[in-house]
This record gives sequence, C-alpha cells and structure tokens, in this order.
Amino acid sequence: MRLLFLAALRAHTGNAVTAERVRGHLEAAGHCCVLRDASDFASPADVADLLEAQHFEGALALHLHRSGRLLQGHGVPFGVIFGGTDVNEDAGQEEKKEVMGRVLQEARFAVAFTDSMKETVLTQWPHAKGKIYVQSQGIATTPNAAFDWNSFLERAEIHQSTENLHVFLLVCGLRRVKDPVYLLDAFSEWHQEEPNVYMVIVGPEVDPAFTREVRARVERARGVRLLGEMPQGDLHAALRRCCALVNSSVSEGMSAAILEAMDLEVPVLARNIPGNAAVVTHGVTGLLFADPQEFVCLAKRLVRDPVLEKALVANGRDYVSRRHSWAVERDTYQHLVEKLEGHVEE
Repeated sequence: MRLLFLAALRAHTGNAVTAERVRGHLEAAGHCCVLRDASDFASPADVADLLEAQHFEGALALHLHRSGRLLQGHGVPFGVIFGGTDVNEDAGQEEKKEVMGRVLQEARFAVAFTDSMKETVLTQWPHAKGKIYVQSQGIATTPNAAFDWNSFLERAEIHQSTENLHVFLLVCGLRRVKDPVYLLDAFSEWHQEEPNVYMVIVGPEVDPAFTREVRARVERARGVRLLGEMPQGDLHAALRRCCALVNSSVSEGMSAAILEAMDLEVPVLARNIPGNAAVVTHGVTGLLFADPQEFVCLAKRLVRDPVLEKALVANGRDYVSRRHSWAVERDTYQHLVEKLEGHVEE
C-alpha cells in the first residue's frame, strides 16, 4: 500500500522520532510510506494535489490538528496518532477543537499513547468511541560502546574527580514547552552547597529566540551546563553514566527520553504532569516532583540512598520491557494500517 505520512518533522523532536519509527514499522510490512513535514503544506488543498500526483492509497497523521486537518475531505482513508500537545493544549481552543473533532469523525482509527490520553480524548470528543486504540511508544536504545565519558565532561566544562561526581541530564529540544530553565535557580543553590552536583542540558536549538534566553540563564546559574545536540548512540551512552534523567516539561505526550532512561537502567526525576505521571509511578519506577524545591529534595535523596536507586532502576527496566515493547508496537501499527485497506472488521 502506498501511504502518505504527515507529521511535524522539526529535527530531534519527539514527534519526529516517533514518525520515523512508525514509518520503519510500516515499511517492514511491505508498505511504501512517504514521510512529509506537515509544515510544508498551508491547507488541505495543497495535500490534495500531492495525493493525486503521487497516487497515495491511504494516509497517516501524527498530531490531530497540525497534521490531521490536512487530510480532511480527500476521500483517501487515513488514521491519526495523537501527539500530546493536540490533546493537552490545542483542545482548549474552541476553533482547533472543532477542527480536530471533524478529523476524528473522518479517521478510520486513532492511536493514543496512554489510557489517560484516551480518556481525555473521549471527554472532548465522545463520538470517537470505538476508534481509539492505546499503544505505548516502543523503545529500543543503542548506546555507543566507544563513547568517551571524560571527553563529554570536558566538553561540558566539568572539571571534577569522577569518583564523587553526580551529573543530572536534562534531554530536550530548546523550546518553551520543555521548560529547561524551570529548575535552574534551585539547582544552582544546591550546587553552591555541594559543588560535586551538576545538571547538563542536552538538545538541539529548536527555537532560536528561546535558545538565547536559555543561554543567558545558564550562564548565570552555577553547576548548570548547556550542550548542543548529540548523536543518539552517544546520548544513550552518556545517560548511562549519569545519576538521573531529568524532565521538566510543561506538557508531554509520552517522553521517549524517560522511557529510554528506564531501558538504560537510569533513575528518572520528572515533573508531575499528566504525560509523565502516566509512565512514572512515584517511588516505584521513578520520582515525580511538583516544584523545584521538591526536585532538589528528591535528587538529594536519590544520590544518598543506593537502595532507592537500585529499586527505581529495576522497576523502571521491568516496566519498559513489559509495557513499551518495540516489537508489540510494530505489530500494532502493521495491523491498524490494514484498516485503511478495508481488510479488518471494526
């Protein structure tokens, strides 16, 4: 089957990574899946021209508003995957909510990453009942065996003995929804008390104006470093050497970085928002904080309590292996796409 897949493909964002993985699943089943950036199209009319010119038989959209609205009214069967901000933020705007409701009416199926996301969707659009499937993101990590930890510390200008060093890694593209500056003041105060703790922010410069703000804030914060993007294998290898993965986002669909940390047996410290709470059980698979002061309290507890760290790591790894299987995700998407061919009964 020849499929058009529309997604927001801004480099190194969660949506882009998810889209590439799903495309791989579909192509492994023999489909031709053409992935295009939704931002390249101003209206459904632009997509109509593409559908006709390249003879697509079906389509997928990742993000109900940003991508899904472009597939309306073409007569080509399509499915949608919720991105996170569409449900958590866009649904609060009446005009966008109305558009997304129409997209759901036309879609053959819709995929939510969590049960809570599905419940939120059904609260907003009850007519979608029966169309929504829950499929967690599948995770596979690939740490680079040749990664040099000391070079990483040197690049981050951390000149400390590695024996008693505690590095917290915050992985995110630099945009406001990820809120990388949320913990800076509290962490800086902690570093002044204990100079062996550092936080390193790793990720691409997605929003240039916001990146300048972040750089200015980091320069004033003690014990905090800002690095650019890293190859995924190096990032996974660096994460394995860190004390914990930190997530301070305002909104998340499902954080791949959190799940990758669990898979790599690294503790997780995440802001207590619905998307994070859906995958992190506080005190079991990770630690959830409500504000910067609680973050510091929990981080201190983590570095001083090896029993807690061991339990979080074991539980997190078990959770990912049970609930975020890459192979199960592949089977789900390959099966759902058959609905676009009409091979599967609802």
